[in-house]
Amino acid sequence: VNYYKIQYAQLCINENENCEFIATNLDAVTHLTDAQEWAGNGSMVGAIKGCTGQEPTVVGKPSPLMIDYLCNKLGLEKSRICMVGDRLDTDILFGTDNGLQSLLVLSGVTSEEKLLSPENTITPDYYADSINDFFKEAPVLS
Repeated sequence: VNYYKIQYAQLCINENENCEFIATNLDAVTHLTDAQEWAGNGSMVGAIKGCTGQEPTVVGKPSPLMIDYLCNKLGLEKSRICMVGDRLDTDILFGTDNGLQSLLVLSGVTSEEKLLSPENTITPDYYADSINDFFKEAPVLS
C-alpha cells in the first residue's frame, strides 16, 4: 500500500455512485512473526476512511455477516458452534458477539498473561495452550 493506492481507493469510493467500501477486518496490527507486530488491515482501512469520510462494510470478524450467512445457508444453530481462535479482539469477540461458544488458543497472538489481565474485558468460554489441546478438556473461565 502506498499513497497512490490510497488515493485510487478514495477516487473509486467518492466518485463512483455505486462503489462500496468493503473491509475484511479492522485489525490494527498483525503478527507475521512471534517477535513483531506489523501494521494490520485496520491501519489501511483507517487511511481510506480518513480521506473518504465513509465507513466500510466489514465482512470479517467480528462482524456478524459471515456467521449469519453460514448459519442460514447450512441450517446451523449458533448455540452448537464454537469459535476457535488466537485473538481476543477479533476471534473471541466474534464468538461472544454472535452467540457462539469460544475457545482461545494461546499459541498465537494472545498470551495467558493478557487473557488473565484485569484490563482484559473479552472472555472466552474456554482456553487451551494450542489447537492440539482442543480435543482435551479445556479450562472453563467463570
